Amino acid sequence: MQVSKRFSALLSFQLAQFADRSDVHSVVVYVTEPGVGTEPGNGRGPSLVPIGQWPITSRILPAVEANSTLRAPAEKRRWLPLRHQNVLLGAIQVETLSVPWPEGLGQRLQAVALCLTEALCLDLEQQQLQQTLRRQEAELNVLLHQLRNPLAALRTFGQLLLRRLDQDGQNRPLVEGLLAEERQLNRYIDALSRLGSPDTPTVSGETAQPLLLLPPALIGPEGEPLREWLEPLLQRSAATASLQGRPWHPPACMPSWRGDSGAVAEILANLLENAFRYSPPGIAIGLHCQPLCQPLPQGPWQLTVWDAGEPIAAAEREAIFERGFRGRQGQTCAGTGLGLALARDLARNLGGELSLVLPPAAIAPELPGQGNAFCLRLPASAPNH
Repeated sequence: MQVSKRFSALLSFQLAQFADRSDVHSVVVYVTEPGVGTEPGNGRGPSLVPIGQWPITSRILPAVEANSTLRAPAEKRRWLPLRHQNVLLGAIQVETLSVPWPEGLGQRLQAVALCLTEALCLDLEQQQLQQTLRRQEAELNVLLHQLRNPLAALRTFGQLLLRRLDQDGQNRPLVEGLLAEERQLNRYIDALSRLGSPDTPTVSGETAQPLLLLPPALIGPEGEPLREWLEPLLQRSAATASLQGRPWHPPACMPSWRGDSGAVAEILANLLENAFRYSPPGIAIGLHCQPLCQPLPQGPWQLTVWDAGEPIAAAEREAIFERGFRGRQGQTCAGTGLGLALARDLARNLGGELSLVLPPAAIAPELPGQGNAFCLRLPASAPNH
C-alpha cells in the first residue's frame, strides 16, 4: 500500500512526539502489503512494510513477513494493530526499555494508533477515487473520440445533401438545421474534452459558483448578437412541433440583444425542451420576445417560452427550480431535474432572472389564457464593440 506525502508528513509529526520518552527504545509504523500466498484460507497473513520509525536512523528496516519471528510475542516488544473494521491496514511496533509500560505511554500510543488508522483510511479512499477517476477519464476520452466519427459523417452527408437541394426552399432549411445541430454537438464534445485541462479558466472569490454553470467552450463572447444563436433553436422547435403534430408559435420579432448569447441559448434550449417533453400532445407551444424599454433596442429584453397546457401545481411552482426536483407532470418522462435549476443559475449569472408566470396572457394579451410561461428577463445589452 502506497501512502501519500500528506500521510507521511502526519506520520513524522506523530512519531516526533516520542522524543521526550527516554523509556521508549523505538517505534516503527508498518502498512500491510498483500503478497504471494495471502489468499483467504491458506493461513498466511499480509506482509508488513515499514514506512516510518523513531528514532530516525539510516538503517533500512526490512519488511516483516507473516511467519517472521518479529511477530512473535516478546517481553519488551508489543504490536498495536491499525485496523479498520475487519481490515488490517498496518501496525505499530513498540519496543520499550522496561515493562510494564509507564503510566500515560499506553494512552499516547493508542491515540497515535487511532489517528494513523483514520488517516490511512482516508488515504486509501483517496487512492481508490483517483483510480476510479483515471479509469472514467480514459473511458470518456475513448467515447468522445468515437463520437467524432459519426458526427463527421453526418456533416459530410448533410453538406452533400445541401448541394442537391440547391434551389429547394422547402427542404433546404431542414438540412441546414441538421448541420447546425451537428455543430452544436461538436461544441459539447469540445467542452467535455477540455474539462479539467490546465488551461481551463476557473472562477474564484465572491463570484465563484458551487457548480460549474457552463464549460468555457459553451460560453459565448461578450457582445455577440443573440439572433444568430436563436435561429437554430427556432428551426429545431419548428421541426419538433411538426413531428409531434402540435402548433408552434415563433416570436413575432427577434431580439436585438447582445451579450453572452451562448448562455442565453442554453437557457432557452432547456426551456423549450421541457415544454415539448412535458406538455400534453397537441398543446401549442411558443416563444415570445419583447423589449422592456421601448424604443431602446439595446435595453433589457424579456423572452418567454410558453405552453397552453395544464398549469403547474401551485405547490410545485418554486420547487421545480431546485436541483433534482421533478414535478408531477414529469414523473413518467426521462430526465434528471437539472434543466430549470441550471437555467435559473445561468440567468442570474447574466444579471437577469428566470421565473414562472401563469397564465401566459399575463405576459402579453395575445398569449393563451391558460398554461405556463417561463419568463427570462435579460439585462441591458453589452456594448457593441
